[in-house]
Amino acid sequence: MFRTSTLVLSLAILSLLFSSCKKDVDISEKNVAKIIKTLSSDEMKGRSAFRKEIGDAADFISGEFRSIGLQPLLGEQDYRQNFTLYSIEPEEATVVINNKKLDPEYYFGLIDKESLNWNNDKRDIQYISDSDEYRDAFKKFTSDDRSSLIVVSSTHSNLFHRYRSYLTRTNRTLKLDDKPNDVFILQDKKIRSFDIHFKNKIEKIGLFNVGGMIEGERKDEFVLFSAHYDHLGVIAPTEGDSIANGANDDASGVAGVIELARYFESREKPTRTLYFVAFTAEEVGGYGSQYFSTHTNPDNITAMFNIEMIGKPAVEGPNTAWITGFDYTDFGKILQNSVKDSSFVFYPDPYPNQRLFFRSDNATLARHGVPAHSISTTPIDVDQDYHKVSDEFNTLNIAHTTHTIQAIARAAEVIISGKATPTRISPEQLK
Repeated sequence: MFRTSTLVLSLAILSLLFSSCKKDVDISEKNVAKIIKTLSSDEMKGRSAFRKEIGDAADFISGEFRSIGLQPLLGEQDYRQNFTLYSIEPEEATVVINNKKLDPEYYFGLIDKESLNWNNDKRDIQYISDSDEYRDAFKKFTSDDRSSLIVVSSTHSNLFHRYRSYLTRTNRTLKLDDKPNDVFILQDKKIRSFDIHFKNKIEKIGLFNVGGMIEGERKDEFVLFSAHYDHLGVIAPTEGDSIANGANDDASGVAGVIELARYFESREKPTRTLYFVAFTAEEVGGYGSQYFSTHTNPDNITAMFNIEMIGKPAVEGPNTAWITGFDYTDFGKILQNSVKDSSFVFYPDPYPNQRLFFRSDNATLARHGVPAHSISTTPIDVDQDYHKVSDEFNTLNIAHTTHTIQAIARAAEVIISGKATPTRISPEQLK
């Protein structure tokens, strides 16, 4: 027989062991509804990346990650991944060519620093002639590693003015003075002399992704689950409503990321490390995912599940979801095989002409070779609420959203376990 003290000690150890065992949790409609309802409430003011309410959304997501027990991303102190976005607004410009001052409508600059001053210095002067294709030449000169003065023939005046109207607006960048600066002028004469001055107003904007992780046995192999938590904010009113709540776009995707984190944290330690990230500023240029891709080695990301607008059933039915860029990798086929014994079906993006693969955060990582795809269900071609104030909680099918998240969890298991590894994307495929 055990001594009493030994028996008490043994029971205490057993109790501790049982209490420390994780209890599997299910992906529930209750949680999905709560998350979407909170993020798409009027109090969030549409979650514009540039409004103060985006901080409230970030705090809510951080609170969910904290309650789940996620660790901060590698290299981060907490769940916010802070970064600076620079807003560049043209303020002053003077361009003198061959001793003649040009009217502003005949020039524009691509300048990502505070000021630029060229005065007859040694400068590359390029020409877009009558016989050149303007778009191809523009791309060529703006993609090289030289700062150039580019003279455009008046033959291309229509396209020149169209580009100018777009490129003289406020610009944004993650890095200042990080690339060559180009000045375009509309003129038919050769350049004998030039005196060029540009001045920009620079504003710093603080932004933040929200991310957490579950460390796996393979610490340097990541499976990334993502969605963007920003939306359009306050827009032109429709019948007195001016808040673009973004329930489907993309509070539904964020609910997926949070619930997948809750689900996998309750399971045994995964083979591959799991990242759960809510990106900011997707709607204004994908700056959150751009920053993330420079602070997480893309080579370590095995796969990216980007969840985008899963609040409404697809035209093919409620137990289906489509995958963008299906033919770029075998990611989609892996997911199809993972759920082939269920009623759920993954299939290729039915809207290839809309180039949806390139319109969400997955594209940023894909350009670095990551098998990064968006999973969606919304019939985007006929949806009446996309980017409108009517994208509210009461337009969503929560049961469908929950089933889709459950299907993603099941399909991801084979990649998380290391039994399947999607093929990488060649950046050449995306040109």
